[in-house]
Amino acid sequence: MSNISAYIILIIAVILGTASNGFAKGAQGFTLLVPSILTAITIVGCMFTLSIVMKTIPVGITYASFAGLCIIATTMVGIYKFNQMPDIYTIAGLILIIAGVLIVNLLGKAN
Repeated sequence: MSNISAYIILIIAVILGTASNGFAKGAQGFTLLVPSILTAITIVGCMFTLSIVMKTIPVGITYASFAGLCIIATTMVGIYKFNQMPDIYTIAGLILIIAGVLIVNLLGKAN
């Protein structure tokens, strides 16, 4: 698989991971059936897509990219869906996470 395909699948993993986080919030501690089932399904799908990506991209880069992008995307879902506005320190931290993901992917080397 090419790197481009792997990164496309990584984006799918981020979407699934972000969806699972949103569903988990809606599941209210896994007390609601439908959001709980959706959380489980999206987590399994997320892990499956990550395992495919790790065939091409090293595990450290894959997970660092996934985690960073998932944090950013989940924060945006929190803003949009749950009206959770980040403060200035959170925004600064998110900017650093974005910088870290870019550094890992554009400048980092792992064999």
